[in-house]
Amino acid sequence: MKLHTTARAAVAALMITGCNLAQAHAYPTHEAPGAGATVTSSQKDVAIDFDDGLEPAFSSIAVTNAQGKSVTSSKAAVDPSNRKHMSVALNPLVPGAYTVSWVAVANDGHRTQGHYTFTVK
Repeated sequence: MKLHTTARAAVAALMITGCNLAQAHAYPTHEAPGAGATVTSSQKDVAIDFDDGLEPAFSSIAVTNAQGKSVTSSKAAVDPSNRKHMSVALNPLVPGAYTVSWVAVANDGHRTQGHYTFTVK
């Protein structure tokens, strides 16, 4: 009886572990420019790499200046040949602080979001 109970517990533990692995979320692995970075006004885009593939229709990057005004020149795009890479083109930047806000929806539908700042010198 004890062996049967132990076997059931082992199977339950494996099932729980499997469920946790199936619930993937996309988190940034690299940001350019990075959080807290200081860049020049020649910065042309913001690019973020994630640890999981993204759903392009639901993932986005927004970049705003200190007054909250958008400084992107187009909509963010997920690279079709690398669905872990998303970028957005920027209008010409002037010196100041900028905020990057991102939303990443993984292939399995799980959503993550975050934000960070960088400075233009």
